[in-house]
Amino acid sequence: MEIITKRFLLRDFIQEDEPAFLAYHADPRYAEFCSPEEVTPVFTHQLFQRFMQWATEEPRRNYQFAIVDRRNQELIGCGGLRLESYAAEQAELGIELAPQYWGRYAYAIEVGKALIDFGFRDLGLKEILGISVSANLRVSRLAERYGFHASGVRPGPDWMRLRGWSQIEWQLTREAWQH
Repeated sequence: MEIITKRFLLRDFIQEDEPAFLAYHADPRYAEFCSPEEVTPVFTHQLFQRFMQWATEEPRRNYQFAIVDRRNQELIGCGGLRLESYAAEQAELGIELAPQYWGRYAYAIEVGKALIDFGFRDLGLKEILGISVSANLRVSRLAERYGFHASGVRPGPDWMRLRGWSQIEWQLTREAWQH
């Protein structure tokens, strides 16, 4: 499974991606909006293995792709759509870039557009959802740029509440995307 954009290849993970995946998850900047457990090497390894497993499931319910720079084949992050645990024709969008690529040259915009197009066009979705940490203003700006609207706020887990943060729920309909 592959999605090709002007600068990136979004493809299923391969085992050779794991060192780069582990490296950017270990970056202290990456950990800023994560629970302490989510940035341990064990958790990151298990997450990587889960993404590899999703690619082999039949029927496929989750698409989590490695984001690879087409110029140098370097892994710069991952992103995908998760349909499992959601209503029919609905999925959750997630995008993460390695910290050194944050805010650079509209990388997240290009990847997000490709994933949203894939969801509405190829998966037949009617609605794409997202969840972000209230303090992560970069994600809020990105969601609004795509046309998502905030559909709710929930307290979030303990580690988040201890920092005074909550979770923002985002929603984008096919109709809103087409306009």
